[in-house]
Amino acid sequence: MAAIPTSHGNQTSSNNGASYRRPFAIMTVLFFMWGFMTVFNDILIPRFKEAFTLDYFHAMLVQFAFFGAYFIGSLIYFIISALTGDPIAKIGYKNGVIIGLLISATGSALFWPAATMLSYPLFLAGLFVVGLGFAMLQIAANPYVTILGPERTASSRLNLAQAFNSVGTTVGPLIGGYLIFQYFAKTGAHGAESVKIPYLIFCILFVALAGIFFSIRLPHVGEGDAKPGIGALKYPHVVLGVLAIFMYVGGEVSIGSAIISFLGQPSVAGMNPVEASKYVSLFWGGMLIGRFMGAVELSEMKKMNKQILLVVVPIVCFLAFWILRSWNSDLHQFDFAAGWNIIKNYLPLLFLCWALFQFSKALAGRTLLIFGTTIVVLLTISMIQGGKLAMWCIVGIGLFTSIGWPNIFSLALDGMGVLKSQVSSLLVMAILGGALLPPVQGFIADHHGLQISFIVPLIAYAYVAFYGAIGHKVGKKQIEAI
Repeated sequence: MAAIPTSHGNQTSSNNGASYRRPFAIMTVLFFMWGFMTVFNDILIPRFKEAFTLDYFHAMLVQFAFFGAYFIGSLIYFIISALTGDPIAKIGYKNGVIIGLLISATGSALFWPAATMLSYPLFLAGLFVVGLGFAMLQIAANPYVTILGPERTASSRLNLAQAFNSVGTTVGPLIGGYLIFQYFAKTGAHGAESVKIPYLIFCILFVALAGIFFSIRLPHVGEGDAKPGIGALKYPHVVLGVLAIFMYVGGEVSIGSAIISFLGQPSVAGMNPVEASKYVSLFWGGMLIGRFMGAVELSEMKKMNKQILLVVVPIVCFLAFWILRSWNSDLHQFDFAAGWNIIKNYLPLLFLCWALFQFSKALAGRTLLIFGTTIVVLLTISMIQGGKLAMWCIVGIGLFTSIGWPNIFSLALDGMGVLKSQVSSLLVMAILGGALLPPVQGFIADHHGLQISFIVPLIAYAYVAFYGAIGHKVGKKQIEAI
């Protein structure tokens, strides 16, 4: 196996770590924005399902269009990388981000004519273009974050960055559910037209962010220039990691896409879409908690500080959830007793998450194994049980799926040197799982019932657990021997 080229000429990630704090903070803005917007898809699915009278399969094409664009965009990037060398090395991280933001702005703008003409295909086209922009953002941002410091703490930094992504996915359903199902519907923008103004705002925000990134300075941090070729595919742990991302994203998106419909089932909770969208927020909020805890657990801070923060983070977040769920919009006042009756069922899941982090012993692979296995158990329970137990098992999965993306990503990038961007393009390409697995789940739901359809993410997370246990180690000895 050929040696992986090492750095030359450029400032490496192992030096001047303190100087990377500002660019890292700037990059977290991107993670927040694409998290905020990605979760809007979960709101669009039930809205379009109703507006265009769709079955589950055709409604899930929302995810197919959006995440399919990740595959197409990343495939184009990989082909260019293989033929001419890494594009990011040529244009720079900042320009890659700006291009991604402008593409996403264009896709958001397409929602206005789509809503005006009430065209579902045009909506899907808009989502596809947004996904192309996000693919570019992901390819640039994820490896950039991993090299803004020592490689041994890459998982911690990526968990922290993804935590800000989860801030977006937490507040997204609350804002999206209110705007699309209530505010604009009340003012006459019924059905599909209720998405016009929100996506126009997205368009303006993306253009504004592109302007901000154009005006700021980001340091060039790298490990050399990769030569043309497909060197990344020669490493088994990378190939298995690509499949792990495919399964992880597909499983996560399948669950998130089905939550509103699942909670609306009479055998589960019988909720209306507005109330159910608040639990979608709790699902993504669990990812916020888990990623902050993961960033702490996988960091190099003192053991005592770790233990304190691993307790403080979930408590603070739980209190925040309690306050949010206690607000009575009809009476315009807080009802903490009512909020407690709702949120108290989340406490056992938080305790379980804390306990599993203790068993993980700050090892990215071991954490992935333990948390992936836990998700398989929760999905199994949700498939064979009904009522509140099934509901909280599904909602609580957010806590345990939280560390999946950053841990898989950092394990696959480990030891890849100048091949990091090419590996990143392959991993982002694997987001295709978010396009393919939800329609498969939708097909099973149409023919065999929504509850049994969770077999799709169950299989996906079983593979994620395998990658954490064995997959990320395959072929690593050859790399270490180089």
